[in-house]
Order: sequence, then structure tokens, then C-alpha cells
Amino acid sequence: MHSLNAAMSQIALSQLGWRNKVVLTPDDPGFPGKSMYDAAADLERRYKKTLLLINSGSGYSDDPLVMAQDLARYIEETKSSKFTIGLLTSNLESPLAQVARQYGHVVQVKGRGKSKPSFEYSETGMMGDIFELGTLLLLCMMIEAIFRNLEAEDVLKLCEEEFEKVGAIIDSNVQSETYTQLVDLLEKRTNVFLGGKGTANEIAKMTGIRLFHIKSFLGDNVFVTRGVNTPHPRAGDLEILISYTGETKPVINWAEVMQKFNGTVLAITGKNDSTLAKKADLKIILEEDVKPGTPRRFYTRAAYVLSPLPVKLAERLGQRGLKLPEYIISWYHSVTQ
Repeated sequence: MHSLNAAMSQIALSQLGWRNKVVLTPDDPGFPGKSMYDAAADLERRYKKTLLLINSGSGYSDDPLVMAQDLARYIEETKSSKFTIGLLTSNLESPLAQVARQYGHVVQVKGRGKSKPSFEYSETGMMGDIFELGTLLLLCMMIEAIFRNLEAEDVLKLCEEEFEKVGAIIDSNVQSETYTQLVDLLEKRTNVFLGGKGTANEIAKMTGIRLFHIKSFLGDNVFVTRGVNTPHPRAGDLEILISYTGETKPVINWAEVMQKFNGTVLAITGKNDSTLAKKADLKIILEEDVKPGTPRRFYTRAAYVLSPLPVKLAERLGQRGLKLPEYIISWYHSVTQ
């Protein structure tokens, strides 16, 4: 969901080229119904065409499946031609794929498949990394291609181009002193806070989900900044803040609060001379030359740069003689992604 939201927010926040497109999620206060079936009639009155876009690796996720089935029921009953279902999945035989194929289109994004419990995730990533990061980049490149008025076959060219760039970005950062200091902090008894506004908040949530499963093993917690259950930080806690401009006022305020409690702030920003970068204790700069109001690759790159963090932490714990519980390792590999 966070991969999908991060990509779609590039449409919702863009000031150019998307005036005829509206992005809604079922969690939005303005979503016109308690279910997709209830909302469909209203959506049909409002818009010429509506795409229900779903991102599900397994194709068995309950909420997306119910939404797709509800919309299919509405289409069957009303014979409406205004709706399409689009699905990104690894499982072409799932119930969700069967519904989506009948009323739209399915794109297969393969993960690493099923594996026996092991520590191989140091090479392959953990949990949903391969599928979630893959669909994030694919969706963002699709949006960029549409924005630039390119053809469908150009999407994969953009992906190949970006993978070369993001690979170099990951390598340079993972091998940096900043990354080493991050892992040093994470292996200690520290809570972790992640935050950003808009698209950056979706990237923060993606990272938080993965990091929590490692930190919870140590008895620590991972929070999204300004979440409903977010406590005050403690001395020694770590806060990871994401902002392309580095000038988003609430994010700068979060950094100042953390430092008042003697915590450590990592800033991931696109501007080395930004206020957030100057205030942070640690920083990762992902510079990008892009015009305001156009799709940015910064957020995808931030997700990729942060994705090795839980892996590096697990490796460090292994070096200390601490092994993750078998049930966690099994869970990483139990779902075809």
C-alpha cells in the first residue's frame, strides 16, 4: 500500500499535466462510500473513467480482494463501462488476479519466490523488499513516462536507466561512515522514529515496517512521527526524517524536538544546504535536478537507500552472536512475493 501511495502521490501533488486526474484511497475522508460497491455509483457520476489500482504480491490480501469483488459486482449489475481494475502482483493464479484480468489488466512483478529459512536475505532483502521496491519503481517510472508523453515500451527503459543510478547510490551510501554510524545506533537499546510529509511519509512507513521486526526482537519500538501512539523521545533515540527540500517546517520542528531530548537525527534530503541538512546530526543527500511540480525520483531513491538498514542490523546482530528467532526468518520467506 505504501509503495502504491508513494507513487500515486506524485500525480496528486503535481502542479502540471495531471489536472484531469484525481487520486483517492478508501481511507480518505472524502471517499464516497463505506465500500467500493457503495462508492461506485458516486464515482461514476463524478468521473468519466475510474481505475481501481491494486498492488498485492500474493494476490490474496483480504481488503484489496473485497474491493475488487465489490467493483466487479457493481459492473455486472449496472453494465457500466466506466471502470477498470489494474493489478500489480507476483501471483497470476490468485483470486485477485482472476477478478482483475476479467475487468482490466494484470502486470506480473516476480519476487524471489519461496525459500527455506536462512540468512540469505543479506543478499536478497527481507520481507516484501523485492516486490514492494520493484513495484514502487515501476509505478513511478510509469507515471514519469505518462507525464513526459512517452510510449509504454519506454517505461522499462526508464527502469533500466534508474536501476543503474540507484545501484550506485545504494553502494556509495551503504559503504559510508554515515551508514556505519546508523547501524551502531540501531544495535543499541534505542527507539526509532521515522517521519516525513506527503510522499516522504509513505517512504517512512515502508522503512518503519521492516525495521520494527528487527528492533522489536531487541525489545525496542519503531514509531511514525506524529502517529497516534508516538511517545516523547528519550535520550539516545534515533529519528530518520525525509524531505526533498529540507525546508518543510513540521519536519524541521521534529528534528529540533528530538535534539532537545538528546536524540540523533538522520536527514535524507535532496538539498545539502537545506535547513534540515544543517540541523541534522547525520545526513544522506540525494540530489536531483527537477523542476517544481514535476515527478521526482528522490522518494524512490530514499526508499532504496533505506531498505538495507534492517538487513545490515540483522547482520550486525549475527556478528554479536544474536540470531533472529526462526519464526521471523521463516516468515520472511514464507510468502511468494
